[in-house]
Amino acid sequence: MRNIPFKLTTLAASFMLASGTLLADDHGARAIAERLVDEHFQNSTLSREEQIEELLWFAQAAEPFRGMDIQTMAEGLTTHVYESEVLAPAFRELTGINVTHNIIGEGDLVDTMQNQMQSGNSIYDGYINDSDAIGTHIRYGTTINLTEAMENEWADLTLPTLDLDDFIGLQYTTGPDGNVYQLPAQQFANLYWFRHDWFQREDLQEQFHDIYGYDLGVPTNWTAYEDIAEFFTVHVGEIDGTRVYSRWTMAAATHRLAGDSMTRGSLWQVWGAPAYPLAIP
Repeated sequence: MRNIPFKLTTLAASFMLASGTLLADDHGARAIAERLVDEHFQNSTLSREEQIEELLWFAQAAEPFRGMDIQTMAEGLTTHVYESEVLAPAFRELTGINVTHNIIGEGDLVDTMQNQMQSGNSIYDGYINDSDAIGTHIRYGTTINLTEAMENEWADLTLPTLDLDDFIGLQYTTGPDGNVYQLPAQQFANLYWFRHDWFQREDLQEQFHDIYGYDLGVPTNWTAYEDIAEFFTVHVGEIDGTRVYSRWTMAAATHRLAGDSMTRGSLWQVWGAPAYPLAIP
């Protein structure tokens, strides 16, 4: 339903808190905003008053749309259950916009979204789906170009202090044309396993520093991931009589894997996933 442009800014913005300094005079709205902040949004980089002012902005911006119904869909993860059971009712109370955030299985979500894009039938107003679907969205041309919309017809309905750089994984929801088509609503944690005892060995620390010019430790960027994988697989090769490999996955643009498999002597592995963004068809 591309003809309802306010949907993203009212719904997606309700799934996050950015900074704001806008005020409203409605004492009823302020009472609701204060209670919502105290009940649900204590953990924030914003002060309590900044949070209240931001919620009041949503209440003001949503005034023309009170009573409207919005249907969205997400898969059954704890993050999205929280959105459905806490954020959607809070947003409804604050704005008067009835958001029903449906939770279903991932496969059903993908099938329903694909059906909507192919048929043109309006099934849901928004989906939280894997960011790797962005190519499909662009090819079908059924998902709103958020960059253009927020700069033009959605300008008055976009939180003035919204900072897209605050999003983790925004690069995965940006199309090849440089425009944003989805906003990340969820980011999987990256898990890192490594042999602490190997990292503490002075001989390996010295060898690593001699080769790469910095200390061996938990990597803080993709280059270090690659260097550590190469170091243990190519330069160390064997520890205590056992062939060892170090491997990295879900990495950056250059996939220079050191070692072709995980074995019983493997050092570590990283698992990750792209963000789950909100797409508006």
